Amino acid sequence: MPSLTRVEATARGASITVESYQVDLDLTGGGERFHSHVTIRFRATPGTATFAEVKPAKLLAVRLNGADLDPDALDDNRLPLTGLRAENTLVVEAEMAYSNTGEGLHRFVDPADDETYLYAMSFLDDVQRIFAAFDQPDLKASVTLAVTAPPEWTVASNAEVAASPSPGRWEFAPTAPLATYFFSLIAGPYHVRRDEHDGIPLGIYCRRSLAEHLDADAEEIFTVSRQCLDRFHQLFTERYPFGKYDQAFVPEFNAGAMENPGLVTFRDDYVFRSAVTDSQRELRATTIAHEMAHMWFGDLVTMRWWDDLWLNESFAEYLGTRVTADATRFDQAWTTFAMRRKAWGYAADQRPSTHPVAPQEVADAAQGLLNFDGISYAKGASVLRQLVAWLGDEAFLAGLNAHFAAHRFGNATLDDLLASLSTASGRDLSDWAERWLRRAQVNTLRAEVTVDADGRYSEVAVVQTAPESHPVLRPHRIGVGRYAVDGTRDRFEVDLDPGADGGRTVLHELTGAPAARLLLPNDGDLTFAKVRLDQASADAVPLVLPGLADPLARALLWSEALDAATDGERPVAGVVALIAAALPAETEVIITEDVLTLSRSLVDRYLDPAAREAALARISDACARLLADAAPGGSLQLAAARGLIAATIDADLLTGWLAGRAVPAGLAVDAELRWAVLRRLVVLGAAGEAEIAAEEAADPSAAGAERAARCRAALPDAAAKQAAWEIIVSNTELSNRLVEATAEGFWQPEQAELTAAYVERYFAEMPAVARLRTPWTADRVASLAFPRYAVAQPTREAAVALLARDDLTPGLRRVVTDADDDLRRALIARTAVAAAAA
Repeated sequence: MPSLTRVEATARGASITVESYQVDLDLTGGGERFHSHVTIRFRATPGTATFAEVKPAKLLAVRLNGADLDPDALDDNRLPLTGLRAENTLVVEAEMAYSNTGEGLHRFVDPADDETYLYAMSFLDDVQRIFAAFDQPDLKASVTLAVTAPPEWTVASNAEVAASPSPGRWEFAPTAPLATYFFSLIAGPYHVRRDEHDGIPLGIYCRRSLAEHLDADAEEIFTVSRQCLDRFHQLFTERYPFGKYDQAFVPEFNAGAMENPGLVTFRDDYVFRSAVTDSQRELRATTIAHEMAHMWFGDLVTMRWWDDLWLNESFAEYLGTRVTADATRFDQAWTTFAMRRKAWGYAADQRPSTHPVAPQEVADAAQGLLNFDGISYAKGASVLRQLVAWLGDEAFLAGLNAHFAAHRFGNATLDDLLASLSTASGRDLSDWAERWLRRAQVNTLRAEVTVDADGRYSEVAVVQTAPESHPVLRPHRIGVGRYAVDGTRDRFEVDLDPGADGGRTVLHELTGAPAARLLLPNDGDLTFAKVRLDQASADAVPLVLPGLADPLARALLWSEALDAATDGERPVAGVVALIAAALPAETEVIITEDVLTLSRSLVDRYLDPAAREAALARISDACARLLADAAPGGSLQLAAARGLIAATIDADLLTGWLAGRAVPAGLAVDAELRWAVLRRLVVLGAAGEAEIAAEEAADPSAAGAERAARCRAALPDAAAKQAAWEIIVSNTELSNRLVEATAEGFWQPEQAELTAAYVERYFAEMPAVARLRTPWTADRVASLAFPRYAVAQPTREAAVALLARDDLTPGLRRVVTDADDDLRRALIARTAVAAAAA
């Protein structure tokens, strides 16, 4: 299928204007197909030609201005349209295929009760899997939908139901102008809860088997939604513009959520069926706020083309975190952002596939899909936070409101937004935008400190550097924190001038001041830059970190230590020692969870395998100490238990927990924790297929099926590995989530010898696998199935050989390029450790 190019989209956008879609879907047929009928009214330059897109199972009829067209004229997904008039009507009737990949109209049969659920995922160019369309973001039009479905079902879409003329028939009101990728629909026996706030009808949906869990959290979800709506109405002069605000939690969703106006869709993992930590609840809250921010950035004002993706995602990421921290009980959302989201952004920005936040050119929609990454989300949001620190909040918000007023229900570009912000602030943002938005890669800020004999600063400087491949220095406004051993802090802000002395900024404010025990550049996390402490401060971290009251400062110090080890500047063993010294005193659950997650990646890949068991023992011991002191039934206890499960090799302890023996008071060994324990036992060779089958029988849910698939792929058995590999490379009957779970469980650091032969098979077979599935699923499977623990030069050589081929999909090329770069960094880190030891 050809991907729509920017050149084609620009030409089509100049020649036609879409006025409306009238869509009629019949969902009463069999389990494989549904009937689609669409009438599109559009204006065009008379005599010109263009094309519409549709991906049918069978194209039944096409009529343009009353004349029948030959359905066989369909070229792949493109329907040629010639001899256009000033006013045109296109009618397309087709049989369409349901998907099991989370794209188009996804069909799911719940294993808990055999009920069928449908939902639409039209992003990025998949509305054409549901009905024919001019599928590009700047051809916005109103959609009027009618649906025929089993009368006992619930059906919802972007707009309110206008009429139900007969049982099983739903006719919806026309929507405001929408980009095609915002079309939304759910259909099935969904459970629904309703509310209303400030004149806006609210609804939340899930499948029936999750009803009791949604009901348990409904008030929290509605409260967060109400609080976020109120805060956005305080920030923006434009009220929420799309009538009702429904949120549907749907099965086997590919993304975290999708910002369809009027009917936002979320992965239903956010309907918690087991105990969760407060950081998981915070993630749900920030996701709700993120999608709500899109109602203005993305939905009301839509990017013209995918090169301005940041106008959607960077703003939603920034505002989602900001509004969550401002308006909800999750007031430490910026700590989570610093610890988790920015680590994602830093990693993405240092890979070979890095790209500017706002690239000059995105050639086609396929390339646009690849840019939904840590740069467009986390780096872009960090850049906006830096911009707010520089411009001031009042000027920033004034610029945003002017932008909405100028482009409401239309499309806009980077230049449009910069013009609004420049007018509001009185500042020329062209140089700022060139350095921050048009240039890739990340700066490093290093503290250089000299102290005199009296213990006072002779000189303190912050040196900004950039990689040789991307030699751009940027203006940074940062906080500088001086910390004593007892955790007390003195802080001030300073502007780093990229043109001053080769990026070296002397902090004259500190000359002659008493030296602090620890000096932290970028205290407060105002900018997007890697930080390196001076040596004395780095040495003091184990002493100072446990006593710091500010969780954001603790997060920044943990991030600095983890990043320095990732870069091979300090040994991984140092991170493990810091975990042993400081983690048992940690009180913030997000820091605990992310330190354990990120450190496990270092231990499993960046540390010499001979040292791995000892490192895991130290991490396991730290988790055990944290678990012993944590409040029963609290988030920290659960995070410590999960960390212990992942690191321990004590199979007797884990088997006892499954049997209810020696379980810490207050810890619920519920469905999710049981699966985590069982997965670790499987990896350790202490549980097998019989235990997996028994657990699956006890948990006959979609989540249980995914956990079972992950466990089966992790079995240390040659036959199990072969069966799992066949699912990864050839099975298209299983859903996206089951294939992904299998790929995720396949590689285990404890099973290097067992899986050695599959390293070569990955590079030989993955090109065909990538073409077997749709891009979103194919790329995800390719990433999860990469032999990430085969940290060796032959693996890199196999990757280089694969990348030399000219038949790779863009997604696979990017996956392998980035994964190979991760291997390169892991090998450097191992070499650095060996050199330090020598």
